[in-house]
Amino acid sequence: MIWLVFCYLCIKQFIFNFVTFYMRYYIIAGEASGDLHASNLIKGIKKEDEQAEVRGWGGDLMQAAGCEIVRHYKDTAIMGFLTVLQNLGKIKANIRLCCQDIKTWQPDVIILVDYAGFNLRIARFAKTIGLKVFYYISPKLWAWNTGRVKKIKKYVDRMYTIFPFETDFYKRYGYAVQYGGNPLVDAIAGRPDQEESFHEFIRTNDLPDRPIIALLAGSRSQELKYVLPAMLTMIPHFPDYQFIIAGAPSMAEADYAPYVKDKPVKILYGQTYRLLSQAKVALVTSGTATLETAILKTPQVVCYNGEGGRFSYYLFKTFVKVKYISLVNLILQQEVVKELMMHHLTEHNLLNELSRILYSERAREKMLRQYQEIIQRLGTPGASDRFAKMMVEDLKKSK
Repeated sequence: MIWLVFCYLCIKQFIFNFVTFYMRYYIIAGEASGDLHASNLIKGIKKEDEQAEVRGWGGDLMQAAGCEIVRHYKDTAIMGFLTVLQNLGKIKANIRLCCQDIKTWQPDVIILVDYAGFNLRIARFAKTIGLKVFYYISPKLWAWNTGRVKKIKKYVDRMYTIFPFETDFYKRYGYAVQYGGNPLVDAIAGRPDQEESFHEFIRTNDLPDRPIIALLAGSRSQELKYVLPAMLTMIPHFPDYQFIIAGAPSMAEADYAPYVKDKPVKILYGQTYRLLSQAKVALVTSGTATLETAILKTPQVVCYNGEGGRFSYYLFKTFVKVKYISLVNLILQQEVVKELMMHHLTEHNLLNELSRILYSERAREKMLRQYQEIIQRLGTPGASDRFAKMMVEDLKKSK
């Protein structure tokens, strides 16, 4: 009897190991930040599961990490209340395409990365055909539409969160999540050129020897349209500085051309962290970039604008349940950086705030002290590998 039990356990373990060698992961990211985090997650998954097959929706970084890309996020990213309404047909077509591709490819797990409007629909479909659903980087349900927690509980098998306050949020709804730190810490800790000096940076990029104001105008065409023009109004006010745009990987120079024509501004691609490290200050479109800027310890002004002006601002204030829009302020629950939203994003307001953090040493030092507190709360590097290990182990247990 003991011998039979031993043989059974050995055979079971062999089958278990064999199955894990051929697991398929379908990952969906809908914007540049999701592409970054998903790419690092894929690298971690491949450490845990060397034969992993990865397919999904994302960008260049995911593809470079070994993911077969079905649709690039530059073709799917849509933001703003009114813009979403205008593109409902396109969104529905993308959802149908994604569902069909998942059904055809038959992955072992769907890993959804933020991008709630799209991904929660995919989660519902995946459960109807019996697939395992993991969610990496929670949608910002704590900001608005908390009713979506019901969908998370119904359609998502595991939620992996990157902010410590999200654990308490989900706990209030009786849903346990797994927190493993913040992957931005990994991305920034592992960046090249960390010891680069200002003079090395300007020499490499053939730039003049003047202090830099960095412009992070987002990765979507709507952000360029509504935010970048406001940022560029600062150029005449600061003639002793050079303005440099961090070129988004999803944007070509032709996308920037209508806004930068005849303006003394340069675009640098693939150097966002290097640029932020050398910039005196940054103007940053609301999103993950605000937190990246804080981790790199560059003073910033947060900018956000979109279609609808005051009406959209009213809708935002009516439905959003948090006081701030930037992750920097949300983490500390206080105004660390100034947020200029919608009709508040004016040349006058931007000039006042940019002048304050450029010329007031006291304001700069206060912001940098608060940045340090944020960095401590985010934890140590290694989050991407920790999340990958959790996911592979959770997937193995379900086999």
